[in-house]
Amino acid sequence: MKNMAKDGTARGGQRIGAGRKSKALTDKIADGRLNGAMILPEPTEIEGADVPAVKDYLKATQKNGKDLCAEDIYIETYKWLKDRSCEMLVNNQLIEQYAMSVSRWIQCEECISEYGFLAKHPTTSAAIASPYVAMSREYMKQVNQCWYQIYQIVKENCSVEFGGRSPQDDLMERLLSARKGK
Repeated sequence: MKNMAKDGTARGGQRIGAGRKSKALTDKIADGRLNGAMILPEPTEIEGADVPAVKDYLKATQKNGKDLCAEDIYIETYKWLKDRSCEMLVNNQLIEQYAMSVSRWIQCEECISEYGFLAKHPTTSAAIASPYVAMSREYMKQVNQCWYQIYQIVKENCSVEFGGRSPQDDLMERLLSARKGK
């Protein structure tokens, strides 16, 4: 039992986030230092679907009659991962969570555009901040957290350069196209 106090709680030791940050696999390959880097073998002619079947809740029609754009985001993100040969390393639930969070963020932003930044208090009728603003902020935090997890997996395991456009880069474009009804 290392660093155990008399009351049974673990104290001391290495702090979270302390230490040297891990390098991307492409950097390790470029430097010629592959010790500790695991390169996955190339698969032997496996054929399969481009994208696994999308769950029904990602395609559901919303209460306001609009379609949920989570299916498109899921497919786009999965194809981005497949292009980098990392689709098997990222859990499908994480991709689904990312897609759902992005689509909910877009819904909140559409509501802010439609109803404005102010709302009426239910009992006093005084002006209050719209609840959609806070919800939008929370969904954007979820989007970023999920994307950082996905991107970290790609960064650590992709043996080719993984730069270029990513699904995360297209969020504002997706928001604007959703407002136009595309």
